[in-house]
Amino acid sequence: MNTKNKVALVTGASSGIGEATALQLSKAGYKVYGTSRRGGKAPQRAFEMLPLDVTSDESVDAAVGEVIRLEGRIDLLVNNAGFSVAPAGAEESSIEQAQAIFDTNFFGTVRMTRAVVPYMRRQGSGRIINIGSVLGFLPMPYGALYAATKHAIEGYSESLDHELRTRGIRVSVIEPAFTKTQFEANFIEPDTKLDEYREVRAALAERTKVLVEAGDKPSVVADVVLRAALAAHPKRRYTAGGRARGLQFLRKYAPATLMDSGIRRDLQLDVPQARRTS
Repeated sequence: MNTKNKVALVTGASSGIGEATALQLSKAGYKVYGTSRRGGKAPQRAFEMLPLDVTSDESVDAAVGEVIRLEGRIDLLVNNAGFSVAPAGAEESSIEQAQAIFDTNFFGTVRMTRAVVPYMRRQGSGRIINIGSVLGFLPMPYGALYAATKHAIEGYSESLDHELRTRGIRVSVIEPAFTKTQFEANFIEPDTKLDEYREVRAALAERTKVLVEAGDKPSVVADVVLRAALAAHPKRRYTAGGRARGLQFLRKYAPATLMDSGIRRDLQLDVPQARRTS
């Protein structure tokens, strides 16, 4: 795909995967608009930033409308904005907290898509790339709500791709494993903590730090986003990084009991507290 005069909109672009993606797309020739809740211009950025809260219909409409006003088109939408609850038991989050994480991670993607697709339909072309996770096809003990949002993104994206492909629009999901970002620094604490889970919460918080530190750089994910955006015949799903590819292979071909034991071993769920190591 020729990127000359192509316009990309990337949500959650102030840091991490979103920032790396916006930079990579800029280098490839896209005119890129990144978004964050604060927006604003920053020195040394190769792309413009717009204020956007994906949980607000008005904010979404305003940001998309501004890009259309400035450029007259949107060729690529990358839905990246999201957050997670810190590792905790599923019952430690209230219904209100569960709704809040879905409102950003899943319904934020739906809002952005609904705002952008009408313009892509009129153009007769467009790409939508949703940043998912290996947790879209794997369970995450003590991360059930986040995994649920990523499972939802998988189903939504694949269904949407079937709907829109005859209109020149394709939809793909990128599935990274642990990525070395400040994502965990933005964890919110569960709002109905139970003493029953105190020890496992603390242990998993430490284990998550280790896994994130050993994860892929955000640029690994950004490279895959660009590949999906430029593909003449895009796939519906792309893993990002060796660990993600390995997990996808195991999920497809390994016995369920082997996958279960591997997940528990990786998170050290069955290791006595005194023997836990990094």
